[in-house]
Amino acid sequence: MAKKKKSFRTKPRIPRGMQDHFAEAVLARRQMMGAIQDVYQRFGFDPLETPALEYVDVLGKFLPESDTPAGGVFSLRDDDEQWIALRYDLTAPLSRVYAQYHQGLPTPFRRYQMGPVYRQEKPGPGRFREFYQCDFDTVGTSSVAADAEVCAVLAECFEALGIGRGNYVVRVNNRKVLNGVLDALELPQDDFNSGQLTRLTVLRAIDKLDRLGAQGVRQLLADGRKDESGDFTAGAKLSPDQIDIVMAYVETSDGDRQAVCQRLQELVGNSAVGAEGVTEMRQIDDLLQAMDLGSDRVLFDPSVVRGLAYYTGPVFEAELTFEVEDEGEVRPFGSVAGGGRYDDLVKRFTGTEVPATGASIGVDRLLAALKELGKIGQSLQHKPVVVTVMDRDHLTDYQTMVGELRRAGIAAELYLGTSGFRAQMKYADKRQAPIAIIAGSDEFERQEVTLKDLALGQEMSKEITDREEWTSARPAQVTVKRATLAEAVGKMLAEQAG
Repeated sequence: MAKKKKSFRTKPRIPRGMQDHFAEAVLARRQMMGAIQDVYQRFGFDPLETPALEYVDVLGKFLPESDTPAGGVFSLRDDDEQWIALRYDLTAPLSRVYAQYHQGLPTPFRRYQMGPVYRQEKPGPGRFREFYQCDFDTVGTSSVAADAEVCAVLAECFEALGIGRGNYVVRVNNRKVLNGVLDALELPQDDFNSGQLTRLTVLRAIDKLDRLGAQGVRQLLADGRKDESGDFTAGAKLSPDQIDIVMAYVETSDGDRQAVCQRLQELVGNSAVGAEGVTEMRQIDDLLQAMDLGSDRVLFDPSVVRGLAYYTGPVFEAELTFEVEDEGEVRPFGSVAGGGRYDDLVKRFTGTEVPATGASIGVDRLLAALKELGKIGQSLQHKPVVVTVMDRDHLTDYQTMVGELRRAGIAAELYLGTSGFRAQMKYADKRQAPIAIIAGSDEFERQEVTLKDLALGQEMSKEITDREEWTSARPAQVTVKRATLAEAVGKMLAEQAG
């Protein structure tokens, strides 16, 4: 007897580092992004949408010595044999848009964009290959007023989301000031060909201040540091005097922004670029004061590095300062947004420098913070009222109810299953419906309908098994005239919202 051939079934799965998002997460993100969008538009930024796919050379992620794109991007060959890739951020597409359309765009060009980006990186806890960003940028002006405005936008976004003062801070540094300090130390410029990267090593050491502390940074500025696992990281090999100056720079942060500027002025010495950076920070402070943004909201913090090799001037990092428990340790929540001035990005298209500044909010990080604070959640008004079906001979009457509710601006759905009352109520609970509409033959005869407030009665409904028990218990329900259905539902929803 021949063996029965095994049937093949495809296993349902998604690629590593990707996520499915169900209604609660989608609605929470939409609620948060809507508040952020309102702030962006209030500051005069216009929306922009670009394709998820760009040419690899446009993204700037190509290895000339290889015939395949560099790591970090998801890529494929188009039918014309050109490499295309999923965007890894929203800034590279912006630079392409400005270079391509600048003659028809206003200058400065102010845009915001929200959407998913993709990184071909190893996924891990809280690290995904697809995630959302909310960017806003001003392209075409070198005015520090645009940089100061970045701080204001970030602060306003947090407050619009219910994150009050004392729970966030925007930290500001300037690439030019750091360059001035390194010039004052007479450190050589980095040479990637020879592998002489003293300045980059210093930057990487400073960037580890939060994690390693001052002593760990000092070790990395000197000969190097061995971690708990025994791995050794080579240091910048600075002298003790040079290390003292770098640490003095890093630890200059103070509640008085002008005092920080004065100290930085001393550290940059005779460096012209350093002096220029300090002047810009003084101007930013004046503008922040004019916008009523004190040091409780915006700090000058020289320890902010944020990939300074990419940025050309001011840099920003927005942190949430409320404490959370992480693997048994209590620590501040941390960074949720960052950005800076990048005057060289468009240059690779146009051949001329085009000044630009902006910032990006990490949607998933900020959403997690809002949930931690209890500041965001699924509004019951996003969920539909469920019209239950007690008597199938009245199906058209139930459908009429649904239509009336929708025309009144109320989200509503007709139960489309074939199950009985108990299953219908369980369905309404799973849908997180705010209200269930109940009407049987008797209600239709009396021209009445029963409204069950599920926001109040969810726990009680789990114990009720039939309609008779439901009617006798009457938890959080009211009977109204059929003609006033939409008005009564609207009133109950308003009470829930209140």
